[in-house]
Parts: sequence; structure tokens; C-alpha cells
Amino acid sequence: MTQRRHVFISHHHADDQKVSGLTSMLSRAGYDVRNSSIRAKPANQRLLDQGRISDRVIARLLRMKMSWATTVVVLIGRETHTRPWVNWEINKAQELGKRIVGVYERGGTENDLPESFKKYGDALVAWNSDSVIDAIDAKVDPFQNPDGTPRQPLNIAPRNNC
Repeated sequence: MTQRRHVFISHHHADDQKVSGLTSMLSRAGYDVRNSSIRAKPANQRLLDQGRISDRVIARLLRMKMSWATTVVVLIGRETHTRPWVNWEINKAQELGKRIVGVYERGGTENDLPESFKKYGDALVAWNSDSVIDAIDAKVDPFQNPDGTPRQPLNIAPRNNC
């Protein structure tokens, strides 16, 4: 029986294929991942790249998409830490009381983490379906290296989800 999870996957738009890979990996493990993140079609991406869509419109759309997700998954790629919208999404997730799980890209190395994730991340795991699902489900709060070995937890601010 398939188990459904509602997530918002925060990522650098250049990593759209990796988002598809993540949802496929979890699907093969028996999970139906409903991802509400924004992956712009080519025409819309051109408008974004040209700055023809205001930040206010983007923020409103992201808030709407994120609101129904129980967890925000941050796909940690090589350039993720440089993306202002990724930090905005993590900050918004914290504000909304969402669980925040970092997942290193498949075959990833020790990529830099977004500053907001360092403050608010609940778990950081390697590209492994069991680790990702356990982190999404809050069964464990592991902090792992890209190869799945344990690492020291980040300097995380206390969470208050009242």
C-alpha cells in the first residue's frame, strides 16, 4: 500500500531533474510524495529570469504552495546555498512551523548549506529513501554526511511550533 506524504521541495531551479529523481526514488520505496514546490515551465522560467514577475507575486505563490505541506525538504545541491529564494523558503517554513529536512543530492559531496538551514534544519540526510522518509516522518532527527555517515548536528535554534 502506498503511503502519501505532502512536502514542499525547496531547491535551486537548475536542480529540477534532481527533484524528479528524489520523488521517483521515494515512489519506488512505496511513498506517494505530493510535491507542491514550483518548477517553472520554460516560458515562465524566461519571465522569471527576465525579472518580469515581481518578488511579491513569487512570495505569495510560494506561501500558497507551502501552506498545505507538512514538511519542507531542502534539496542540497552544489549551488543551493547561494539561492536567496531557498533561504526565504526555509525562513517561511520556520515561521509556519513546518518540519525542515535537508537531503543531499544523489552522489553529492559536502555541499555548503544555506544559512537559514543551519539555523532551522531539523534533519540532514543522505540520498537514501529510508533515511529521507524517516526524517520526513520525524522518526529520527539525524544529521548525516552525504555518504550517510553521522555528523555533528548543526547549531540549531530551539523550535517552538505552538
